[in-house]
Amino acid sequence: MSYFLRATNPKVLAFPKGEYKNTLSWDAFPEDICESLNARISSCCLPHGHRDRTRCVVKAMEVNGFNHGPVLIPATVPRPEPGDGELLVCVRAAGVTPTELLWYPTTHTKHGDRRTSAVPGHEFSGVIAALGKGAQDFYLGEEIYGMNDWFADGATAEFCLTQPQNIARKPRSLSHECAATVPIGALTAWQGLFDRAKMRSGEHVLIHGAAGAVGLFAVQLAHLHGAHVIATSSADDVNFVKQLGADEVIDYETSRFEDQIGSVDVVFDGVGGETLDGSWSVLKPGGRMVTIAADSESTKDQRVKDAFFIVEPNQQQLNVVAKLLDCGTLRAFVSAVLPLEEASIAYSRRVRNKRSYGKVVIAVAA
Repeated sequence: MSYFLRATNPKVLAFPKGEYKNTLSWDAFPEDICESLNARISSCCLPHGHRDRTRCVVKAMEVNGFNHGPVLIPATVPRPEPGDGELLVCVRAAGVTPTELLWYPTTHTKHGDRRTSAVPGHEFSGVIAALGKGAQDFYLGEEIYGMNDWFADGATAEFCLTQPQNIARKPRSLSHECAATVPIGALTAWQGLFDRAKMRSGEHVLIHGAAGAVGLFAVQLAHLHGAHVIATSSADDVNFVKQLGADEVIDYETSRFEDQIGSVDVVFDGVGGETLDGSWSVLKPGGRMVTIAADSESTKDQRVKDAFFIVEPNQQQLNVVAKLLDCGTLRAFVSAVLPLEEASIAYSRRVRNKRSYGKVVIAVAA
């Protein structure tokens, strides 16, 4: 196996000759994308003559399996190889969902075995770096955003794998950092409101955690679809949530929402605990409850089990969301941006100098 990198032509990638045939024609792509991918891929590969592909490594942050130290630790892992129908993504930015470390797919395999050293971060924005056999819908060098399988290694790394149906073309108006805040938040809001709660125009919707990474999309989407939106947030975020489209905003630090509102058709809960417990009392007969709170996954309360869900990738919905973002109807917000080596700080919720709303993002150096 031979590796090659032509210094005089930055549009040729440093892949083994004969592999990824679709990667060898780059003349149509912007030079900055080609140079970045060329450097990233060649830097992780071995010199000419080596055949031990397991040593072709990339940087990643893995879950620390010990009960002490940071929640994530730096690692070098084999560069992912796209299988049939898969895509290799050169990650530019990954969204941070701290509760992901508590989710079943982070600690278990699909077969139920114990999982260790998982790479978190299952929403991302980046560039298509290679196509597996039979992969369709996307081309090399294309800027995309989306998700990958919860049981796969995530995007808190230089490269990750995904499938075409889990991603869409990146909104043109957004940076990679901003685009990486969107997939989980927007799809969770969409699927919770429309697929599960079947929200209709004119209904009263209560949204808890309205300034959070999911809540801010839930407020906007509910408003856009004609609902009367009641939201809870901290005092600092009241004006922000009103600007998103909420008709009423309750400061949860000074008021009990149960005492401030009448009955509602839909509750979208992003908080859990006592907030979820108190929300049942404000539901109309036949009202619908949706919760994404991590502590709800292991509950024994059947009502909560029925209300809880985890978002699933959906290309069609990502396409619609991208159009809404590009036309300015929907907005995305970055709370803070940290480099890859500081991902543990982000997942530990110890980020300083961040906005109180939006999502924290890990930027992977281009």
